[in-house]
Amino acid sequence: MADLRFVAALLIALLVVNSVQGRPDPLLKLHSSEHDLPREFWSSLAPPVDRHRHQLRLDNGLAATPPMGWNSWNHFACSVNEAVIFETADALVSTGLAAKGYNYVNLDDCWAALHRDNQGNLQARTATFPSGIKALADYVHSKGLKLGIYSDAGYYTCASQPGSLGYEVQDAQTFASWEIDYLKYDNCFTDGSKPEYRYPVMRDALNKTGRHMFFSMCEWGVDNPATWANNVGNSWRTTGDISDNWNSMVGIAELNNEWADYATPGGWNDPDMLEVGNGGMTVDEYRSHFSLWALMKAPLLIGCDVRNIGAEILEILANEEVIAVNQDPLGVQGKRIKREGLTGLEVWSGPLSSGRVVLLLWNKSSKSANITASWSDLGIENGTPVTIRDLWKHETITEAEMDTIRREVPSHGVKMFVITPTNDESLSKAF
Repeated sequence: MADLRFVAALLIALLVVNSVQGRPDPLLKLHSSEHDLPREFWSSLAPPVDRHRHQLRLDNGLAATPPMGWNSWNHFACSVNEAVIFETADALVSTGLAAKGYNYVNLDDCWAALHRDNQGNLQARTATFPSGIKALADYVHSKGLKLGIYSDAGYYTCASQPGSLGYEVQDAQTFASWEIDYLKYDNCFTDGSKPEYRYPVMRDALNKTGRHMFFSMCEWGVDNPATWANNVGNSWRTTGDISDNWNSMVGIAELNNEWADYATPGGWNDPDMLEVGNGGMTVDEYRSHFSLWALMKAPLLIGCDVRNIGAEILEILANEEVIAVNQDPLGVQGKRIKREGLTGLEVWSGPLSSGRVVLLLWNKSSKSANITASWSDLGIENGTPVTIRDLWKHETITEAEMDTIRREVPSHGVKMFVITPTNDESLSKAF
């Protein structure tokens, strides 16, 4: 046992030295998911996990609509500290983003000390969070916002702070005592068991606290969580981590689309946080990114530095009409309904409340192109008079009698509309 602990300490030390922006060295990270080390190695590092009966569902009454807020990882990674959190809370209010619905301030990996205290409790890193997590929660709450935190369904987090495997009840109680409102729960350095087994343990621990905390499952979609997680979490990652570039965003959207039918109020598909504003894409590409995430009922978690946000990016993130699509009470994830061969020209759509339909024309090609959608594509009877609202131009075409809509869409851009039939009975069952 002593030898195993020595090897573990050595590995973690190497992990910290070799980490890049807080993420573990790729060679070492393989051990978190491919189980090259024997299971007894990892099992020696923490108390045994209680693997008896689980409750049937997450009992917090949250997520009637997808969560909105901010997360530290995409921009700051491990270069995060309490000043960033305090100032971000201030910025969400001063920019008006909080008033638009962005109310979670979520602290990702790298907040915790590398060792638990003498009672086995998680504790904040004194160098970067000297005031402690409860002080963060108090400040964020004073702004009318909510505080989220991060842990892992393994023995260590992806950036090598203590994980919650074997400590679920104790950590959930700690989070509740700090008045945490949201838990992102990652999937590194596990014991080799399936996520279906480990994640319900934390769900039950959160239920036991009596505090309602949004439970965000981050197992990267490796075990198709959309098919089983609706009784476990409020959201579940369907993909790996997003990067701030066009190809990554497109690939993530494609993967998330495969699970559209599994999203429902209380439990949402999560294609990862927004990269809007981090500098790796054009304004048109960021507008596409935001529009797609809104249509797919994805969590809208800002990933840029909102303390220094530019006007163009703020205009994207603060678009109330696009946000309203994401927050629509019907809670049906939109999806791709048509593509024109391999041209990169696509039509995405989904039903909204009050008989309305959202329509997205997406041009993934390298040139500007016309994209056409017919009413039959959208489940609307041909000849139906409609009202068409352009969500980015903020313009309305009233009582337009047509059977199709055709628009020129810039390369890597979108056109987004809400279509309201005059006669609700004209809607078919396309969705």
